Amino acid sequence: MFRACLLLAAFFGFTGVALGAFAAHGLKAKLSAEYLAVFQTGVHYQLIHALALFGVALVSLHAPSRVLGAAGILFALGILLFSGSLYVLTLTGLGKLGIITPLGGTAFLAGWVCLGLVAWRAQGI
Repeated sequence: MFRACLLLAAFFGFTGVALGAFAAHGLKAKLSAEYLAVFQTGVHYQLIHALALFGVALVSLHAPSRVLGAAGILFALGILLFSGSLYVLTLTGLGKLGIITPLGGTAFLAGWVCLGLVAWRAQGI
């Protein structure tokens, strides 16, 4: 679990920074201010949850568990669904993709609940 979460954290961190720079420099003149803000929201949540994946990787060294693994999976899934849908929405204008975004948000929330359960159950980490 450590290696998988660390690799995902690195991948999502790298791509989050790259997409943020792309938005700031490459999309600024092409997207409306509203769509640019939506894209940046996707970047913001991606970077936050890349750090959450990094935390899951570190905790897994001391307290590996299925619930912790579920948190990692849910954070990665949340990035793909939440941030990914916002990126595609802003770049294509397909408003119907907005229906996917809440599923990603729900995955984020469930990941945080799983991480909280791990903390609740932890003894002397």
